[in-house]
Amino acid sequence: MNIDPALLTETPEQTELRAVVRDLLAGDEDDKLWARLAGEVGVHGLAIPEQYGGSGYTFAELAVVLEETGWTLSCASLLPTVVLAANTLVHSGNEQACERYLPSIADGTLTATVAGFDGVPTVHAEHGVGGWVLHGTVDFVLDGQYAGLVLVRAGDRIFTVDRWRSTPRRVLDETRPQALLEFSGTPATPLCGAEITGTVLDIGRAALAAEQVGGVAHILADTVSYVRQRHQFDRPIGSFQAVKHRLADLLVELEAARSAAAYATACVVTAAEDLRIAASAAATVCSAAFQRAAAEYVQLHGGIGFTWEHPAHRYVRRARAGEVLFGDQQFHRARLAALISNPS
Repeated sequence: MNIDPALLTETPEQTELRAVVRDLLAGDEDDKLWARLAGEVGVHGLAIPEQYGGSGYTFAELAVVLEETGWTLSCASLLPTVVLAANTLVHSGNEQACERYLPSIADGTLTATVAGFDGVPTVHAEHGVGGWVLHGTVDFVLDGQYAGLVLVRAGDRIFTVDRWRSTPRRVLDETRPQALLEFSGTPATPLCGAEITGTVLDIGRAALAAEQVGGVAHILADTVSYVRQRHQFDRPIGSFQAVKHRLADLLVELEAARSAAAYATACVVTAAEDLRIAASAAATVCSAAFQRAAAEYVQLHGGIGFTWEHPAHRYVRRARAGEVLFGDQQFHRARLAALISNPS
């Protein structure tokens, strides 16, 4: 665990980036955010190398943005496009593919996603006279219905595909759409070997952890504001000891989640060997914190917290859906036990 402690704290530039993104998210509608984040702030290209049209910063800057979007549950396409697909391309070592796709991701004109990176591959590739074609299906693909590019794992290779048949799935968290993708003799272009999928998924787990920290932070801030204003027996309910204890426990959970996410982010930035451990630890801690925070969000708001008019249900849905996105807590605890007992 040889991580420079400076990587675990926010730089002045990152603090300024946070403020800019928070102001933008607070003052715009969801249908405009994608273009504004790309054009005005350059969010999509933050962690993309300059030679491919990006800004050449690091995942740490992107994590700051993800935390802010987690605060508002905005821009779900950042995770599949800017995190998963862009990092697959960068780690592929395929310069031709990077030159073709990364500039469009960086400027916001191309959305992308990955399919079949976890579990047993359900797509197989065949090489014929006309080139490679794919057969099979992948279910619950993030942004699969709307993406303009899909990076598909088939056997021991990853392929790029720009057309497929998709069927939208009904999911718990509608802010993060998913779809069934079907490939039937679909033309595909080889990108690289499939050995990078584990690293890409761990980067995705670190990104999701940053989002979850933002969600917990929003819940705590909004709930504290509410209990200061809501009165019972001529006193703010926040003055009651039971409420104070629950909020204090939530603050402890937030700080633990923030620390776990920061360490995972630092491991991504430095390409540390501990990334696998850090990603699973962050997935476990941040997911648990988000679920507890979402439950408290509902309960501490009383009757209004149970209504559709209040945003609490959106955070409950995101917390529940995120917990199983890249493996649930049981999976990550088992993985941590295996990695710690056998680091090699």
